[in-house]
Amino acid sequence: MKKLEPIVAGAILALAGADLCPAAEPAGALSRAGLPDGLVAPGTAPTVVARTSFLEGPAIDVGGVLYFSDLIGNRILKMTAEGVVSVFRADSGRTNGNTFDAEGRLISCEGAEQGPDGRRRLVRTDMTSGAVTVLTDRYEGKRYNAPNDVCVDGRGRIWFTDPYYGEDRDSLEMGSESVYRIDPDGRVTRVMSQPQIERPNGIAITPDARTLYLIDSHPRSGGNRKVWAFEVSAAGELSGQRLVYDFGRGRGGDGMRLDVQGNLWVAAGITLPRTSGETADVPAGIYVLTPSGKLLGRIPVPEDVITNLAFGGPDRKTLYVTAGKSIFKVPIAVEGYALYPPGKP
Repeated sequence: MKKLEPIVAGAILALAGADLCPAAEPAGALSRAGLPDGLVAPGTAPTVVARTSFLEGPAIDVGGVLYFSDLIGNRILKMTAEGVVSVFRADSGRTNGNTFDAEGRLISCEGAEQGPDGRRRLVRTDMTSGAVTVLTDRYEGKRYNAPNDVCVDGRGRIWFTDPYYGEDRDSLEMGSESVYRIDPDGRVTRVMSQPQIERPNGIAITPDARTLYLIDSHPRSGGNRKVWAFEVSAAGELSGQRLVYDFGRGRGGDGMRLDVQGNLWVAAGITLPRTSGETADVPAGIYVLTPSGKLLGRIPVPEDVITNLAFGGPDRKTLYVTAGKSIFKVPIAVEGYALYPPGKP
């Protein structure tokens, strides 16, 4: 394996390790899982490209700038393609998930965990003017729990999850953890809730907007650690709930993205269990699943806690992963899917 060198001292670090190997083992014995040919460039390994605090919500713009959330620092940072890191928004309202819509506007989930100053809403930033628009801050008059992750489909609809992983549940108004859809006219609809799902987290939708994938991950003993699929009607209604993958007793998925072949890339697992309700059966990494739930393999990521991922670089063949205090990048051999910037025809 080639040696990985530091890029920028202090802010950008290199980390050796993390080989890629084939997959055939079920959850609970995945430490030797890896990827078949055609998904990851041969002889490559994750490289740390940024290190700050507790990172989440990676999203990449048309210029290759990576935007990501620092939950503990309550800010959104950005990193240029050359590796220069700066603050994009100093007071982020505890932003967690981010994504770009088809017009290149940044959609952000302002959450509630990691501090009392979370704004518990969804906002949209015009990247040219800097203007911030509140898309929704209440549903049926009640404030959201902690908007977590978000995706946008080709019809302009925004889908977001609203779980709550914090400890101060006395401030919650909803009484449920749910998934919502914002239509282009601004109307908000709750599309699924408990007990249909237990704790929604990562979310992704196919390019044709016909299948919605949802990570359902609760750390309690016996809690869901599952990836679900739902059929999406032209009107945005969900049906046909189908289990894609069950991570079992270990830490389940967090963030998720799709590649152009339709595979799911899921950030999941942990090295040191945080509670008595989870185990180390699922080691930290990016798990690649087919739409039917076959595990193609795992890219090991040597840092807890792995949270999310995004595709960037030329032809979207660089995988960026947020994990704990670091961002890793991995050259891959398949193109990742993103609504924006649009891929080559």
